[in-house]
Amino acid sequence: MFQGPLSESLLKKAQEKGLIVFNLVNIRDFTTDKHKTADDSPYGGGAGMVMKVDVIAKAIENTKKNSELLPAGRHGRTPNSEHRTILLCPTGKLLTQEKVLEFSKLKNLTLICGHYEGIDERVRELVDEEISIGDYVLTGGELPAMILIDAVARHIPGVVKEEESVIKDSFFEGLLDHPSYTKPEEFEGKKIPEVLTSGHHKDIERWRRKESLRKTLYQRPDLLAKFTPSAEDRSLLNEIIQND
Repeated sequence: MFQGPLSESLLKKAQEKGLIVFNLVNIRDFTTDKHKTADDSPYGGGAGMVMKVDVIAKAIENTKKNSELLPAGRHGRTPNSEHRTILLCPTGKLLTQEKVLEFSKLKNLTLICGHYEGIDERVRELVDEEISIGDYVLTGGELPAMILIDAVARHIPGVVKEEESVIKDSFFEGLLDHPSYTKPEEFEGKKIPEVLTSGHHKDIERWRRKESLRKTLYQRPDLLAKFTPSAEDRSLLNEIIQND
């Protein structure tokens, strides 16, 4: 499942540049029986299968040992040597931009992908953190892990060519991103805002900031409630509220 996403686009280029190293670990490699059993039926009965704690424990131990041999990346982005082990599961804390930035500063991340009916509860004692990508259940933690990887990778220097595009992403400072347009200038009678073709950079930046505030106000008011606006932001918000 990981081969496609990790072998395309920015993640592929990041590996070629030595900015990121991925180590895919098959939990079945740490089983002890000939059938490579990584799961079993739940105690007490019930549907589904539960991933085994002893197998996962061996995989974690081996991964931590090997991670010490991994390079830190060409830019040496290692403010500390912390190695964090994360379990992807529906009961974890929601993945946020703030958490993504925190993860991007670490040297190593070990991501454990839950599967089947669930994992043995004792696995939770072996991890540092539990992360969820939303209030819904998937067939496994592989897709959430890919999302976390992609989000974190964007904040490693050199992965995204235009650093400004990362800084101005939605959620970076607690707001949604402003609307963007490109050619054609008119499509089915709908024209792009005139200010964007005016050439007045100050006016363009003001419009973009205002639209970012407007979009956040109407689409994600919960984000705006946590945001600390500047005096100019407050003035723009007043304009939006009075004129809309």
